[in-house]
Amino acid sequence: MTIQARLLLLAKDQQWPERLGAELDRLGWRTITAYRDDAALACIGDLQIEAVLIDGAHPACSLDLVEKLRAACAPRRLPIIQMTDPGTYNVPTGWDMVYSRDAHAQQILLGLEHMVRANVAEEEYELRRETLASLNIPAPDIDDRAPLAILSVGQADPDFLGLSHTLRTHGTDVYAAFTSYSAFDYLHDKTFDAVILWGRDSISEPLSIASGMRRNTRLYHTPVFLRLQKPVDLDLGDAFLRGVNDVSAVGASEAEIADRVMRLARAHRRQTNIRKALEALNHSEHMDKGTGLFTRDLFAAHLARLSNAASERNRPLSVCVLKISESPEITQARARKALDRAMPQIGSMISRLVRAEDTAGRLSTEVFALALPATAEGAARIVGERISAVIGCTAFEAGSGKSPFVVEFDVGVAEMLENEPVSAALTRAAEQIRPSYGQAV
Repeated sequence: MTIQARLLLLAKDQQWPERLGAELDRLGWRTITAYRDDAALACIGDLQIEAVLIDGAHPACSLDLVEKLRAACAPRRLPIIQMTDPGTYNVPTGWDMVYSRDAHAQQILLGLEHMVRANVAEEEYELRRETLASLNIPAPDIDDRAPLAILSVGQADPDFLGLSHTLRTHGTDVYAAFTSYSAFDYLHDKTFDAVILWGRDSISEPLSIASGMRRNTRLYHTPVFLRLQKPVDLDLGDAFLRGVNDVSAVGASEAEIADRVMRLARAHRRQTNIRKALEALNHSEHMDKGTGLFTRDLFAAHLARLSNAASERNRPLSVCVLKISESPEITQARARKALDRAMPQIGSMISRLVRAEDTAGRLSTEVFALALPATAEGAARIVGERISAVIGCTAFEAGSGKSPFVVEFDVGVAEMLENEPVSAALTRAAEQIRPSYGQAV
């Protein structure tokens, strides 16, 4: 039986990992627990572990262990987080983050997903630069030099002003909004790397702002930090589900809050800039002229590199094939060239609906493919079906006097097996949709 654990817990005893492990398992992050450092190193080398939580009280907890764990899974990037006593906050050199042992599982999950996807995006950026360089195609650079921009929303009291000052001393541009109305004015006019919501006497308004941001496509990924100033009745699970990324304890210091906010902001800025750099390629003359996606040959070249990298990093790699479903209205749209005219919009939608680290290509006139690094088959199928559903809700212009038409997709998905050529995985995905129209893709 294959162990599918994503998260390794290195613990001193059973009390802490049993509680947290059960909660994270329920939320979809399968865990495995080790009690010795040599067992942890063996897990890292043998399993597709995506992150590690280490009990700060474990006798082996040290920078030396962190370096050994990173070496054991190289070149795969590995977030390593230290779990500490409540009220203790100090991120030692070499570690990615610290959390209290009493931290809510949803808070840890959000942090883990943020760090893991950021690492995968970094890996994809490097791989894509290598693919382009091998074909003598210039790759865009990433510019992270601009100061971080943070929006702080709350009443102008001493705590509010003190945190703003602390953030500015670290070179951050801080903007203050004193009402939800002015906050959304700022959010619509300017791009921010993080938002701080202040909860003093009531947290209903901060949570309302967080929910509103999650309902906005442009603001959806902007990290939200909830600063509690007084003890309040708060369902942490509900707060995280409504869009909050991190919550401070009432007694947290300005230095701790500033550090946590800036870590969220820097990670978001980096991911945003990577996405911009990768999306800039869509306007290159080397991309498919009709859709802005990778051409068949460029997709094949990059997929081969992704396959090698997945094996080296012991990460999953899935592929998804989407073929426009045949229907009477598609036949008519094709005959009137309306389908050809819709292709740029279809390509743009596919590009927008995948993550920054995913690669979308056009294999033939009406067949598209996705390469999804660090993604298992089940998650890849969700991506393919979501794209099909969103595009299927769009009405495309059929021409003067003609009713709009819709485009639906047949979807095939496969995860690359151990020692399997990635072309075989792509064929397996294509075979899932081949019966619907009787020809190979």
